[in-house]
Amino acid sequence: MALSYGATFISTSAIIGFGGAAAVYGMGVIWLTFMNIFVGIFLAFVFFGRRTRKMGHNLDAHTFPELLAKRYDSRFLQLGGGILIFVAMPLYAGSVIIGGVQFVSQTLKINYEVALLFFVAVVALYVVMGGLKGVMYADAFQGSLMFLGILFLLIFTYVELGGVRAAHQALTDMAPVAKSVFGANGQEGWTAMPKLFSPYWWQLVSTIVLGVGVGVLAQPQLTVRFMTVKSGHELNRAVLIGGVFIAVMTGVAFTVGALCNVYFMRTVGKIALIAGDKKTDSIIPLFIDQALPSWFIILFFVTLLSAAMSTLSSQFHTMGTAIGRDVLEKGLKLKSRNAVAVNRIAMGFGILLSTLIAYFLPLFYAGGTAIIATGTAIFFGLCASAFLPSYVGALYSKRVSRAAAVSCFISGVTVTLFWLLFVHAKESAPLGLCNLLFGKPALFPALQHVDPIIAALPLSTLVYMVVNKVSRPVSEEITEKAFSGVVSA
Repeated sequence: MALSYGATFISTSAIIGFGGAAAVYGMGVIWLTFMNIFVGIFLAFVFFGRRTRKMGHNLDAHTFPELLAKRYDSRFLQLGGGILIFVAMPLYAGSVIIGGVQFVSQTLKINYEVALLFFVAVVALYVVMGGLKGVMYADAFQGSLMFLGILFLLIFTYVELGGVRAAHQALTDMAPVAKSVFGANGQEGWTAMPKLFSPYWWQLVSTIVLGVGVGVLAQPQLTVRFMTVKSGHELNRAVLIGGVFIAVMTGVAFTVGALCNVYFMRTVGKIALIAGDKKTDSIIPLFIDQALPSWFIILFFVTLLSAAMSTLSSQFHTMGTAIGRDVLEKGLKLKSRNAVAVNRIAMGFGILLSTLIAYFLPLFYAGGTAIIATGTAIFFGLCASAFLPSYVGALYSKRVSRAAAVSCFISGVTVTLFWLLFVHAKESAPLGLCNLLFGKPALFPALQHVDPIIAALPLSTLVYMVVNKVSRPVSEEITEKAFSGVVSA
């Protein structure tokens, strides 16, 4: 379970996308590793996993939206949650696909479109043929391959750069270069945090560290893992395994991403972003292709394919159940004689939508940086704002109301969409709606680099608490059933 959870969590998005982001923002991205371990493993397993497992069993819930729906006695939550997951998760899945395709394209020297078709075809064939338990066992095996591949990457990087101390000292000494190139955005050097409240500081802290680090607690494809273990003891044992796995996978990717600047400056006289043709997501594939032995490129190809498959299989499975079970069967009460076929058809649509996003997202963010990291953070932040307050309340409070959970969901989604359309310049400017209506790319220039989660999550939490206080609680019968044996779980 720990390896499956970790392999689902860590994908090409983390290795290629966030590794590339570290080449721009520097070692400060490693704060995300801390958040991944403390929040994504320790808090998730110890304080969320045990109760989720027991409550899911008590309420006979099979998906994350179904757990919330049965705890709050609200069909709307399952219907709305299923629709949100199916519509929004392709953005995250598309980001994962981009990471794999960038590496395939660079390694095989083929154009992006051909690599996209090849990569999606392989993953789709693998995903559609398996169920959740088969996916989990495959995830565990793929997680082991990923772990070995990323360790080799770290060792080879330090050997190439002359050792640990020499590599990090060289990166520190490049601070004047970082300031000359990115100084206007607040860059202070690749081994220092960006200037407080500068554009890079907001992008690093609010989007990358908080957006992903907090959003992991409300990820549907991850929480369902808790419902598959036999008892809470497995969750306790999984903390160490999961923590080590996440620490190595993210810590290495982010460290290597920053150190790429040293390699490219020595070899071509350019920083990593310029060497990668100003495409953040091309940096790690380019570094591996040019700096490391050819046999390792093959090993890392398998590592990246494993990372993509383990995450995408869970995402597509979640999208399939979101439509098949959450929307059609439970939300709209339209039962099918062949639920498996319905789920697979839904998976097919999810794969198609994710593929289209993987094709158009680089065009949408043309000239921008950290495309994969941004797409991932948007989905994580959206899930946190829409689900997290209700999820915490469901697990820990015996007085919760349906109105509070519904209000939390609506406010979280609404504020996130408003912020993306009219405030966060990275999305509002290329979308153009704000400029069309108000004649400027973002409504509030002072907030244009602040991620939606900074506004949406506190507001949806406040809405949940206020509405929960004044509205009628869920029946005691549902509450007692949900909490049966939870304290001792």
